[in-house]
Amino acid sequence: MAAEASQPIETRLFINNEFRESSDKKTFEVVFPYTKEVVANVHQASVDDVNDAVAAGKAAFPAWRDLGVDGRAPYLRKLSELFLEANNELARLETLSTGRPISQFVDAYMSSEIFRYYADAAWNSQGTASTHTPGILSMTVKEPYGVVGLIIPWNFPLVMWSHKIAPAIAAGNTVVLKSSEKAPLTSILAAKLVQKAGFPPGVINIVAGYGNPTGTTLAEHMDIRCISFTGSSLTGQKIQVAAAKSNMKHCHMELGGKSPAVVFEDADLEAAATQTQFSIQFNSGQVCVANSRVYVQESVYDKFVAIFREKFAAVKLGDPLDPTTSHGPQIDALQYKRVQEYLGVGQKDASLTQGGDANDGFFVKPTIFEKVPEDSRLMREEVFGPVVAINTFKTEEEAVQKANDTEFGLYASVFTKDLDRAVRMSRALQAGLVGVNCTSPTNAKDAAFGGYKMSGNTREGLLYSMENFVQKKSILIKSG
Repeated sequence: MAAEASQPIETRLFINNEFRESSDKKTFEVVFPYTKEVVANVHQASVDDVNDAVAAGKAAFPAWRDLGVDGRAPYLRKLSELFLEANNELARLETLSTGRPISQFVDAYMSSEIFRYYADAAWNSQGTASTHTPGILSMTVKEPYGVVGLIIPWNFPLVMWSHKIAPAIAAGNTVVLKSSEKAPLTSILAAKLVQKAGFPPGVINIVAGYGNPTGTTLAEHMDIRCISFTGSSLTGQKIQVAAAKSNMKHCHMELGGKSPAVVFEDADLEAAATQTQFSIQFNSGQVCVANSRVYVQESVYDKFVAIFREKFAAVKLGDPLDPTTSHGPQIDALQYKRVQEYLGVGQKDASLTQGGDANDGFFVKPTIFEKVPEDSRLMREEVFGPVVAINTFKTEEEAVQKANDTEFGLYASVFTKDLDRAVRMSRALQAGLVGVNCTSPTNAKDAAFGGYKMSGNTREGLLYSMENFVQKKSILIKSG
């Protein structure tokens, strides 16, 4: 499939249910990572544009809140249907923006499912009541914040769009979402679906732009009382500082990872190697939960690595729009250079045994480093590329110590047939999600997703996300 658009690509801001150009006419380029051709010039939201979007959300909030669950639900259901109808165009735009193989795109179906669930889920956001205090009927209710700021990453933009917006608006909030400047196209097309679904003006506002000024304006805005961010830990820290210095807005963070996988000698090595190699290769390693550190018990190390290498070598690099491609390029020159830097670190500190720079555009071959010092940057920093470090361990205690020796704690995995050991490791590993005989991107729809340490401070998921977008109020009614 050629990179040319099959239909005109919308590139404007979506504010108060209307598409409009940026107030200062500034735009930025979106480049197809495979060919490096410019596929769109997208309007960059200025400070004034963000202010207008927040104002639209603020004006729309009372009526949207007062619709109640039954009043809001039809809009979410309609949007759920429209995602399925737009699947092909959403897939094409996501691939053009990110370079992720189109064969891996299931995001429209996931988004449809998310909105379908939240259409009725707000009924479950219940408060409490008590008569334990004599003469007082006390009630604690949950109420929306008002205008919520949402900032999403570039690696899975459509799914992140849905995971943020659906629970926020289902709870009665209005939203201003900033997409990443690297991958804004599906966010804008989703805004067209919002318009088609008939949402009231101002309920959902979509802006595109860089961290400064677009993201900074959201983080500092005095009319936003809650902000939800998914992205790097460094950017998350900056957003929290801006939020604290402005109006102490509530900050919900889902941040980076350096996820370990621990493989014991009694594990199914074929399954462990198959899953761990896919985890770090999926989306060219540009996944926060990718198991970039693999620890294998010494006695089975050689056998495991042999299987791992074979699986890694089987990926097909090529045009992400080709359905047979299984490995795409890094998203842009900046990310490609970042991965190259870590390849240099690895070649200096350890043994490069497979992969490396493909010397072809932004492609990096799935790469294995062995015998990596635990204090190497390759072990301690998030590469966000298809680069894995495979080391050994002797004992269970040593494996736990090495796996937990990180400032991150998003996802950890253990492969073993010993049930007692699986339970011990699940308790010992310091991560918000622990997989037993499975690893990322495996997840459960109704599980809580989020990290320990610098990997975040909140939990997302079908049963959990809505709690991020409501605040509690206690009401005391004196009787007698």
